[in-house]
Amino acid sequence: MIYFDSLASYPMLPEVREDLQLTMQSHYANPSASHMLGEQGKELIEDTREVLAESLGAFASEIIFTSGATETNNLIIKGVILPLLLKGKKPHLITSAVEHKCILSISNYLELLGCEVTYLNPNSKGEIKPAQVKSALKENTSLVSLMHVNNELGTINPISEIGSICTEARIPLHTDAAQSYLKIQTDVDELNVDFMSISAHKIGGPKGVGAAYIRDLKDLDISPLVHGAGQEFGVRGGTLPTPLIAAFGTAIGAFRNYYTLERNIELKEKLLTGLKRLGVRYRVNGGAETLPSCISLTLASSNIEGLLRGSHQSLALSQGSACSAGSIEPSHVLTSLHFNREEASKTLRISFSHINTAEDIQALVNEIAKYTES
Repeated sequence: MIYFDSLASYPMLPEVREDLQLTMQSHYANPSASHMLGEQGKELIEDTREVLAESLGAFASEIIFTSGATETNNLIIKGVILPLLLKGKKPHLITSAVEHKCILSISNYLELLGCEVTYLNPNSKGEIKPAQVKSALKENTSLVSLMHVNNELGTINPISEIGSICTEARIPLHTDAAQSYLKIQTDVDELNVDFMSISAHKIGGPKGVGAAYIRDLKDLDISPLVHGAGQEFGVRGGTLPTPLIAAFGTAIGAFRNYYTLERNIELKEKLLTGLKRLGVRYRVNGGAETLPSCISLTLASSNIEGLLRGSHQSLALSQGSACSAGSIEPSHVLTSLHFNREEASKTLRISFSHINTAEDIQALVNEIAKYTES
């Protein structure tokens, strides 16, 4: 099968697979234990914490390990907002209509508890502009949460500029960087962010592990989502999965050996050239500033349902976020861009990885052409 769904989950890197197998065999002890095996596990975890912090331009003391970006998003947003609600305050959260479903679910839940939420609408490219954020700020604004790269369009939000506005207003900024980490600039100071969510399996690491960046964590009063025995600076309880975290560190060190700007641009251009040559009409969504390794295409003359059904055993393709793939409703991202149901149903998200070849692209082009009216 040819895999074109790396935004949903990037193929596990060979170094990661090997490291995961080794650490599962040798590092089975609880990393909180005081004996030698426990200390060895803890050392592996702290090594990964250092590697991750360095990749973000952060301090190791600002990194919390979690089970993935969904948990991290919950930890950060609820950790900031819930204490304010418990004090009887009326906090205000700013987010957008095109966030990952996880963020929207959290926001909807907090609204039920009394939080005021503003959902910013994107422009035609799927972007949220800094001026929109500035206009939405209020006296009771407690947090701004906007994704760095959209998980369906690949659109890159101007987080650094938005961060400058938030810094000036003394409002913390959270960004979900699950799709951008190590693929584009994610230095926390360059981006002017206070919180960041990261997921290992988006960079060829294992599923089930991620991280939260929390600026000045030791000086911050953030409410835990999972209460436990004081692990992760008291912010996230539970025994840490040493093999997963060690493999995460391996992925951080190896990913850029596989993911290159030039290679992804080459694959994207070959796809568009091939479709044009075979007379397949398409519209590229998301504008010019998008993640190099993905493309959202609306294929007006193509039978997308037939394509997905007919190529089910040969091509791994997606119409949008994998987390919402079972939904019968059109993508909330596309409807926010004013796509009608038919346009949304004829839109594909194609994302590349290091395992894709020029031959893979040609096979995809040929398959799309087969389901396209001439």
